[in-house]
Amino acid sequence: MDVAGSGLLEITAEYESFRLGKEIDGAVYREADAQWFRSILAGVVQNQKTIDPVIHDALTEDWPLSRLDSTLRAIMRAGVYELMERRDVPVAVIVSEYVDIAKAFYEEEEPRLVNAVLDRVARRIRGEGRGQDAQ
Repeated sequence: MDVAGSGLLEITAEYESFRLGKEIDGAVYREADAQWFRSILAGVVQNQKTIDPVIHDALTEDWPLSRLDSTLRAIMRAGVYELMERRDVPVAVIVSEYVDIAKAFYEEEEPRLVNAVLDRVARRIRGEGRGQDAQ
């Protein structure tokens, strides 16, 4: 949505019609539950003003939210939304899934950053996580 300047409805329709479970330029997008996908996107959009400060607080001073590219911000926002709102999904599953998503777009540093941020957020919000807080 940041890159295309499109709204929620346009983006979800585009992904459902042309990306989820489809092949694009030799890359095959995995199947996904369209309803789950829509709920995550809608939740991120509705709660972005709450989500962004949570991400900001979990980042180090040398990695402010404004430094992240739009794809990395989107990955973190969706992961934080799920940690905040989808308590029926285990923390380890959420963190693992979003690290895997980051690996689809990035090599090493960014997936590690996603892992660290989501772990910090999980410890703060749910009292669960693996690492130690950097504060």
